[in-house]
Amino acid sequence: MRLRSLALLMALALVAPNVSQAQDSAPPVREGVLKLLPGDSVTDHEMTLGGKKIGFTATAGTLDLFGPDGAQTGAMFYTAYVKKDGGPDRPLTFAFNGGPGAASAFLHLGLVGPRILDFGPKGDDGADAKLVDNEQSWLDFTDLVLIDPIGTGWSRTAKPDDAGKYYSVGADAESIAKAIALYVAHNDRAGAPKYLLGESYGGFRAAKVAGALKDSQGIIISGAIMLSPLLEGQLMFNADQFALGAALELPSLAAAEMDRHNAFDEGKQRDAERFALGDYLTTLAGPAPTGDTAKAFYGKLATMTGISIDLVERNRGFLGGAFSKQAGGQVMSPYDAAFATPDPYPEAAYDRSDDAILDGFTRAYGGAFASYARNELGFKTDMTYSLLDSDINRKWEWGGRSGGGRLQASVTDDIRQLLASNPKFHLLIAHGYSDMVTPYGVSRYVVDHLPASLAGDRVALNVYRGGHMFYTRADQRAAFTADVKTFYAARPGASPAD
Repeated sequence: MRLRSLALLMALALVAPNVSQAQDSAPPVREGVLKLLPGDSVTDHEMTLGGKKIGFTATAGTLDLFGPDGAQTGAMFYTAYVKKDGGPDRPLTFAFNGGPGAASAFLHLGLVGPRILDFGPKGDDGADAKLVDNEQSWLDFTDLVLIDPIGTGWSRTAKPDDAGKYYSVGADAESIAKAIALYVAHNDRAGAPKYLLGESYGGFRAAKVAGALKDSQGIIISGAIMLSPLLEGQLMFNADQFALGAALELPSLAAAEMDRHNAFDEGKQRDAERFALGDYLTTLAGPAPTGDTAKAFYGKLATMTGISIDLVERNRGFLGGAFSKQAGGQVMSPYDAAFATPDPYPEAAYDRSDDAILDGFTRAYGGAFASYARNELGFKTDMTYSLLDSDINRKWEWGGRSGGGRLQASVTDDIRQLLASNPKFHLLIAHGYSDMVTPYGVSRYVVDHLPASLAGDRVALNVYRGGHMFYTRADQRAAFTADVKTFYAARPGASPAD
């Protein structure tokens, strides 16, 4: 992966948004908790990107969902940013997070929106995080619609007991496809090139939504960006139980060890990748090494990953579950294995702590978005904004072949079908090197095994410094945004004016 220079973005300047009086529409007649949702709020803003002023309209509102009997079943919250005078044919990107159970505030205030949450100079201060202008807003090259699936953000069902009907792979994809179709119809954007952006399970969701849009709504998308995606459950979940899964994780552990010491080197990373799918894979797949062979093998792994040689040997070289507790009283986050924090339970043999990233500073996205929506976008509600609901995750119905659940969750076939049925569809997959939740090695394996006749130059995999949410690093966010801008410009029929 080519790490991008910041030179292309040094000229970007973003001034504080110029916000007009919110234009509130009268809220529809609703029942239950939906009564707490106000009408849509429309505000006008202006910013400067790349030396050019961009005027845009922000809409914070809801899309109503109805059942076959015409009764309202729910309302899905969204935020749209549309460039003024951009025209109906400007690219339109629909974004959502994953979980399942995560709202879109992560991508909204972490990557694509006009405002971004700054976690301080070390990138981990949630207590004093501040909203600042986003110098890499994707509004530079696409209009945006950020969607919160049912049960997240301010998206709710009319009857609380009905929420679970949306907590499955198929129902979730169909509901989001319906919301997208409603937005397109209400705003006359049928002619716009349409893209999907999904993070984590949202990457998996993007493939499913693309299929649902085609089959149920008659909408063909132009492309998708999958950020730290789940693609193949069998290569990720319980990966330490088999050699290939462990081999696809190892490069992320090697990257994290280098990053912890500020010594990341792409050449050494390529060496780690070759070792992982070479000697490491074949050694794990065979009988346990002995004697000097074992000493050399386990010693190399200990040096490469920073895990003690005793622990490496005890685990026979299967290391995905062994990295979290390190010597010196620290624990590492699977969301970024280079991210170390003090161990609250140093006496425990296993990690008992909350995750320092997912349960730590990034939780500030929730409160920050609720305040931003109220004070800058004019969407005022007393409903609690649900950033991340673990209960949804526990209740999720994965389905899969033979009822295999999440272990059998896969979108490889979906990607192949999208590429085969739509010659204009193109895909960008992005990962952080030190992500242990969705290791980049899994996506590389999937991409490397796509037929050349399908992938060609339409599928790309880029890897960046950092973890699952590598965009919290300002330099990596800038590099990723520059790559995405190139991705949009390369679409069939694109013009420089786009």
